[in-house]
Amino acid sequence: MWPSKVFLFFCLIPIIQNRKNVLFLVSDDMRPELAAYYGQDFPTPIHPQIHSPNLDALASKSILLKRAYVQQAVCSPSRTSLLTGRRPDTTHVYDLVKYFRDVGGNFTTLPEYFKLNGYTVAGMGKIFHPGKASGYDDPSSWNVPYFHASNQARYTTKQKSWRAVPTSEYVAYPLPDRQIADNAITTLRTVAPPALSGDKNFFVAVGFHKPHLPFLFEEDFLNLYPRENIRLPDNGYAPVDMPSVAWFSYGGLRSFHDIAKLNASGNINTSLPNDTIIDLRRAYYSALSYTDFQVGRVIAELENLGLGNNTIVSFWADHGWQLGEHGEWCKQTNFEDAVHAPMMIHIPGLTDKGVVTEQLTEFVDLYPTLVEAAGLPVLDLCPEDSTKVALCREGTSLMPLILNPSIEFKRAVFSQYPRSTDGHNVMGYTMRTDRYRYTEWPEFTGSPDYKPLWGNVFGIELYDHNVDPEENHNRAYDLKYSAVRQRLTKQLHDGWRHN
Repeated sequence: MWPSKVFLFFCLIPIIQNRKNVLFLVSDDMRPELAAYYGQDFPTPIHPQIHSPNLDALASKSILLKRAYVQQAVCSPSRTSLLTGRRPDTTHVYDLVKYFRDVGGNFTTLPEYFKLNGYTVAGMGKIFHPGKASGYDDPSSWNVPYFHASNQARYTTKQKSWRAVPTSEYVAYPLPDRQIADNAITTLRTVAPPALSGDKNFFVAVGFHKPHLPFLFEEDFLNLYPRENIRLPDNGYAPVDMPSVAWFSYGGLRSFHDIAKLNASGNINTSLPNDTIIDLRRAYYSALSYTDFQVGRVIAELENLGLGNNTIVSFWADHGWQLGEHGEWCKQTNFEDAVHAPMMIHIPGLTDKGVVTEQLTEFVDLYPTLVEAAGLPVLDLCPEDSTKVALCREGTSLMPLILNPSIEFKRAVFSQYPRSTDGHNVMGYTMRTDRYRYTEWPEFTGSPDYKPLWGNVFGIELYDHNVDPEENHNRAYDLKYSAVRQRLTKQLHDGWRHN
């Protein structure tokens, strides 16, 4: 055993002697546009002052993962990947319809593993993607009745892409995320006595719906972002030499009636009116701050109940979001703004003074991290074919980064996104290294093999973050980058197991 590992082992002994509770907080469509991320890892250089005091406070006593990447930038595939600890080519979930237990395997999920280890496991809001895509919230994962907020239909219409909800309305009809926070508080009060007595640990998963479209929030939050402080993105055009297969025409946003009236095509190098862009950006920031407020209410109750000293608190968002950069909107791409998302983990006694790491990490790393931090039996690495293996991991525990946040953790991280083009099924595989983002769009076999056909590629992208952090120039066909491209091609084709 290496000396550093011996040291880590003895450092962790007092931390893991007693199993810890878990408060598992999730947001939807939140890019890392939080004050805690100011600097080189912030999504854009064009932004107002962001009001995220509660998440910033959590970050200050957590391991803050400045460069954490999702495995696919859309809700169900990303959530399924994180919650099973396996990548989309293992879960076989690439859309908002298929359920991993039907198409991937009968995998033990993260909350289910805590349930099997004797925890009270409660879920509420949006943890898995709701409906058929999760077998209706994956019942095997919970041993407490699942909670969904009422008034969902009222607040999820297609009439408007955003709305500041008046006080008179939200008092009479509370917004879903306020109801979810209220339920989380009630649940914590229920699980607190047996947790404090040592009789029963808990895993409470709280999934907020915002800042997902439509951008809804209680009206006072709009005042945090005066309209005169909101600016247009500085890169309103698609990357130079971008292959068309990389583009997404943001149909989700264009389907709202107020946006549909604009007759926007969503085509490459087209745009929404400037006033609309300003309004949408302002509303997104307001919805983000509203989510931060609800997160703060839940964390405050955890502390008030005396649970803070023995409860791990994790926060993550299922992917990033494009707010007009490149003329793009929504997620559903392999660009940095779509696959880069916030993640932070507070482990009492271990991260109390705050740990910040710039190392590349992935969302599949959270499952093994929480398992180890809580003191549960650790997971083995999945074999190449883990279809019949209920419990294993395709990520890596982040615990070594807590001891040494500068240690090289991964040489590259991997994401993917499917497309259909010219009658072919295509899978965009993208890899982020310390300096580069490299993407290939090969034909994809789909079921039953789920393999890329690297010999038939519909587009290649190479972005050099040292000189182009906003990914505005595709260098894949620049002769000065030919040696770099050759090296990155091999690294991408070798895949995550060899990185």
